[in-house]
Amino acid sequence: MKIPENLIQKYNVPVPRYTSYPPANFFHENFRADEYVSAIEKSNHEWPENISLYIHIPFCSKMCHFCGCNTQYTRDKEKMGRYVEAVKKEIKMVKKLLDPSRKVSQVHWGGGTPNSLPIEMIRGIMELIHENFQFIEKPEIAIECHPAMLDENYTGQLVLAGFNRFSLGIQDFKQEVLDNVNRDAPNVPVKEIVSWIRGFENTSVNLDFIYGLPFQSEKSFSETIEKAVDISPDRLVTFSYAHVPWIKKAQKILEVRGLPEAQEKLSMFEAGFKILTGNGYTPIGLDHYAKHTDDLSIALKNRKLHRNFQGYCTRETTGQVYAFGATGISQLESVYAQNDKNPESYVELINKGQFTIEKGYHLNRQEKIIRHVINEMMCNEYLSFKEAAEKFNTSAEEIKNALNFDRKLFNGFVADQLLEIDEEENFQVTPTGRFFIRNIAAQFDPNLQKETKRFSKAL
Repeated sequence: MKIPENLIQKYNVPVPRYTSYPPANFFHENFRADEYVSAIEKSNHEWPENISLYIHIPFCSKMCHFCGCNTQYTRDKEKMGRYVEAVKKEIKMVKKLLDPSRKVSQVHWGGGTPNSLPIEMIRGIMELIHENFQFIEKPEIAIECHPAMLDENYTGQLVLAGFNRFSLGIQDFKQEVLDNVNRDAPNVPVKEIVSWIRGFENTSVNLDFIYGLPFQSEKSFSETIEKAVDISPDRLVTFSYAHVPWIKKAQKILEVRGLPEAQEKLSMFEAGFKILTGNGYTPIGLDHYAKHTDDLSIALKNRKLHRNFQGYCTRETTGQVYAFGATGISQLESVYAQNDKNPESYVELINKGQFTIEKGYHLNRQEKIIRHVINEMMCNEYLSFKEAAEKFNTSAEEIKNALNFDRKLFNGFVADQLLEIDEEENFQVTPTGRFFIRNIAAQFDPNLQKETKRFSKAL
């Protein structure tokens, strides 16, 4: 699908990514650790009942210049060990506050590079989780992995530790691209790594790519995605490189190397979209793809797709997120709480028996309504005021009031054939509108009327 040039010029403006609402840059430092404790206790009586656990591993062996994550570069096993022990203590601290009848539906390890840890450290955390929590019948237990740090034995040990979904950060298959962003290439072909994983029952694979990096072109990125299709992952992500050098200073290096022009970057996106949709993948949101038989594709079809900081998930695996480790963000029904970003101070406070909350945010009822509406648009590309009202046990009018809803804000999207609104004011995003979903969602956000914060561009 070719995106019309006039629409690109019109809508390629800075807007939030809406991985949360309000976005993380609204969190504030006046949020205290005792408020987090109260929020955990309150969460036992809120929806969703399920528990999602996020484990943040901040360590990497080297710095990738495109990275926007909170990471630390070390190979010091003693340092890693102290951090892992602190994570285990934090898990025990939170477990004491949770209703023991609640079940875990999702575990996600992110970073950094989780597989930079020795396998026995990962196994130790996973054993603790399994000893302390009940699980639903088919939980999703995922880990983000740098393929350059995987071998067959380590991969098998991860499966034995309980992981059933592997997200491999490929970024690009072209060596020149990897060299210029300071990322190591895998020691064995990715196809072989995927075969190791699929040698075990009930495992699945995600492959992650980034477009918009130096030395990428439409041709080279097309070749990368064609190679990915040949590997046939269950899910695939093509992330748009977010250039935010005012936050991540290392990204300035890429300006020297030469970033692709906006039009070239868009051509990469369009090429990837055409290849993937032409080979049996369903587009999920703006940058994710899943096979038609995958749970995400089925959830989208049934309008039961959800999203958190860890990515898209189904309503079945949706849970309130309890995050562990430095910089981890807990996403509870009524509160967001982010841990200290510094691994050393995180370890020090946890060892004293204290939670390490650096900042957080309390959501009021209006913000919960706005969050629901934006999630519905971002995930399911659809909104019914009637259904939203039923969820919050109120009227459609209150939903509109919470949004400061103004129908005129959407007339341009309708005129540009990006959005359809029926007589009952149900909103349906069109196939072309999917590419501008962040712009559409932003019109439901009253905060943007007075917004002064900086965001990456929509495309």
